Amino acid sequence: MVKSKSWTMVKHFEGAPKLEDFKLIEKELPPLKEGELLLESVFLSVDPYMRPYSKTSLKDGDVMMGSQVARVVESKNPAYQVGSYYVSYSGWTTHFISDGKGLRALPTDWPENLPRSLALGTVGMPGLTAYIGLLEICKAKQGDVVLVNCAAGAVGSVVGQIAKLKGCKVVGSTGSDAKVTYLKEIGFDEAFNYKTVSSLEEALKNASPEGYDCYFENVGGVFSDVALQQMKQFGRIAVCGAISMYNDSVPQTGPYVQPYFVFKQLRMEGFLILSWEDKPQYQEGQKQLLQWIVEGKLNFHEHITNGFENMPAGFIGMLSGDNIGKAVIKV
Repeated sequence: MVKSKSWTMVKHFEGAPKLEDFKLIEKELPPLKEGELLLESVFLSVDPYMRPYSKTSLKDGDVMMGSQVARVVESKNPAYQVGSYYVSYSGWTTHFISDGKGLRALPTDWPENLPRSLALGTVGMPGLTAYIGLLEICKAKQGDVVLVNCAAGAVGSVVGQIAKLKGCKVVGSTGSDAKVTYLKEIGFDEAFNYKTVSSLEEALKNASPEGYDCYFENVGGVFSDVALQQMKQFGRIAVCGAISMYNDSVPQTGPYVQPYFVFKQLRMEGFLILSWEDKPQYQEGQKQLLQWIVEGKLNFHEHITNGFENMPAGFIGMLSGDNIGKAVIKV
């Protein structure tokens, strides 16, 4: 018998998640039936989306949602070989049984020297969110000025690098001086620490006096209120997330934005990467991201938390901005 450990959500979060909101449980898994396979999680992902989606998709006591890179350790399904790796959305759990549905194989040309954890980051959902959001939603092109907030995170850091590859000027906002240094190292033209600037409006104007053609939105709240005023005529905005608002017990209120949209003729579009999974741009994007990494054109950085027992702490830390690049739990 294989024992599986899982982290459950004790109760819906009130404000920021706390360690006592999670409970570790253990259960024995039954023997495999024909057509089934047993997988063991190797890397697990913690992502901002888990905070708002937990409210609408989980009940008290449910296993926390999330994805992992998992290895097949036993198989009664000839299509899945022992030792092969897949991305699965099976939640915060160490072992699970699958019939193969929903498993996504890593690219067949995955280099042996490349961490498989990147299938959860730069070559996975966050990287594809950056790729699709910037190129399909924002339609970024050579010569554009691109603004991205939460710029040192899993998505933002890839957005900025792709924008540079496409010949754009890139400005990033982030939450620490160390992250500003990192953004400069990976090619951002301008970067600032929004926590220490005296005026967000002045920081945005100083970074790009001419304004912004594209704005990749990860944060929401006050930042968005100010950034919209800095957009150029016919500016495009891709809304990927609103992490500054996820822990709010009372919804934030802001200024009325309609005049900026009317007189600057702006276009804003929210998107979910799951809606693109069956479209050709998704497969093309994954192939391109992997190629850029292999060629040394795209840098990656992972914030690794060791130990499945530390998943809640890793999740809480990610929501607090502890990570540079992708936050990953290594089992």
